[in-house]
Amino acid sequence: MTKAIETATFLGIIGTVYFLFLFQVLPSSEKIQIDILPVLPWWALVSFGAYSLGNIGYHVYRFKDCEDAYHELMAQINEAKKSLRTQGISVD
Repeated sequence: MTKAIETATFLGIIGTVYFLFLFQVLPSSEKIQIDILPVLPWWALVSFGAYSLGNIGYHVYRFKDCEDAYHELMAQINEAKKSLRTQGISVD
């Protein structure tokens, strides 16, 4: 199974269980029905966003530690700047 299929299967199962609770097919307490289930998708979205931003920020902060990738990227940036300058575009 590929990672995409595993993720889609996991999200499908979680979504099915969520809707079964939301539409009261599976019994749960009134507090869960009123207070928790309606905001659960927003909580999951905010949590995923926070994780994503933290992960990206960490890897951007750590980027200079990857010397090979840093030098390769800087060379590509300089090459792009030279190419744009030859076309008459100011990049500074």
